[in-house]
Amino acid sequence: MNYSLSSSTRCHSPRVTVVGAGKVGSTLAQRIVEKNLADVVLLDIVNGMPQGLALDLMEARGIELHNRKITGSNNYADTSGSDIVVITAGFPRKPGMSRDDLLLMNAKIVVEAAKRAIAHSPNAIYIVVTNPLDVMTYLAKEATGLGRDLIMGMAGVLDSARFQTFIAMELEACPSDINAMVLGSHGNLMVPLPRYSTVNGIPITELLDAATIERLVERTRNGGAEIVELMQNGSAFYAPASSICVMVESILLNQSRLLPIATYLQGEYDLKDVVTGVPCRLGSSGIESVLELSLTDEEIAALHASAAAVRQSINQAQQIFALCG
Repeated sequence: MNYSLSSSTRCHSPRVTVVGAGKVGSTLAQRIVEKNLADVVLLDIVNGMPQGLALDLMEARGIELHNRKITGSNNYADTSGSDIVVITAGFPRKPGMSRDDLLLMNAKIVVEAAKRAIAHSPNAIYIVVTNPLDVMTYLAKEATGLGRDLIMGMAGVLDSARFQTFIAMELEACPSDINAMVLGSHGNLMVPLPRYSTVNGIPITELLDAATIERLVERTRNGGAEIVELMQNGSAFYAPASSICVMVESILLNQSRLLPIATYLQGEYDLKDVVTGVPCRLGSSGIESVLELSLTDEEIAALHASAAAVRQSINQAQQIFALCG
């Protein structure tokens, strides 16, 4: 007796496209398949590279005990019907560069990737990772016309994870006991919130003095730059890939997790027509809601300053695109 299932009766396997097969993109592909979340299409403009990485990952399936399919491609047609599209393509930072230094180089790459991806996956949820992340997310939203529930940036999860790590190192505590919250742009003006960062529910403001907290806050703001300076020829990719994977998992499994996400604001926190990081519920329909925290005057001023810097960069990018026709 033949027990095989026809293609029409098999369950739909989720598909995630990762645009950009560099270290962040390829590590993300590995995270997704080894967690058995979805099939992955790894796309890049470099001939042979995504195909080779995909084959390497496929050859590990028996060892890692999953049966997910990984496809490497240079053709957006192969990404058709994706449930999630993650855009990591772009130039990484080098020592001495800020994320904003990448604005001119990466804007064209991200806009083109978003337009080409949505032509093949119009119903997907889009996650932008390329720096400067908040600006790239805004430009991708503008290019695709997607509602804010369907397009977002990964930043706050990573920044919060870094803050969590530095708190754990300082207190010699277990990282899983710590919840950290970072709002604002993914840059030097990000807004870590010590009052909302806890160890088993206890705010770190009751466990650490003000000077120590400020030192950890500054290290968080410079977390990416610290790695770039140490590596000299590269930037972070393990923690960014893990942070994206948390978002992918929350969407595919409809976990409705409360995560700090770069999203388009429509009046929340008295901010409009700008993308910046705030707590959001993330589930199978994308961003389900935005949570407005009760912030002090100092915290709201810092968040507005962070958003103002993003708006300035958005205006700069829009002027460049207008000049280029």
